[in-house]
Amino acid sequence: MLRTRIALMLGFDFCVAFFVIAQERPKADVATPTITPVAAGQETFRTYCASCHGLDARGASSAAAGLKHKPPDLTQLSKRNGGKFPSVLIEDTLQDNHLISAHGSRNMPVWGEAFRNANRDETLVKIRIHNLVLYIESIQEK
Repeated sequence: MLRTRIALMLGFDFCVAFFVIAQERPKADVATPTITPVAAGQETFRTYCASCHGLDARGASSAAAGLKHKPPDLTQLSKRNGGKFPSVLIEDTLQDNHLISAHGSRNMPVWGEAFRNANRDETLVKIRIHNLVLYIESIQEK
């Protein structure tokens, strides 16, 4: 009799657990906002680049006066490159693969190295730089 009672209780508990698990969860009415790579790049630009290049990326900022060379107008990169955006050059520059006199010596970290110091995950560093390149490409004037 005791075994029968225990078996019935276990069976009941199993049925209740199965019923709870099998129920479909209600879906939220509000969509989760997503951030695009360009929007992520824009935020990175505002954080790291705007102090020298300006919020509008035209090279006019309060810090520009103290630099050895005026920062370039980043909205004109495609125009200066025959109408094609130089994405590889920009990516290499951000990763510190090219010496840019306004950025100082190779001992001064450019953003690739700064991103690596902030986060040692090389994949995330590459994504961050890629998003920044996409943002700069998106602001090109025709």
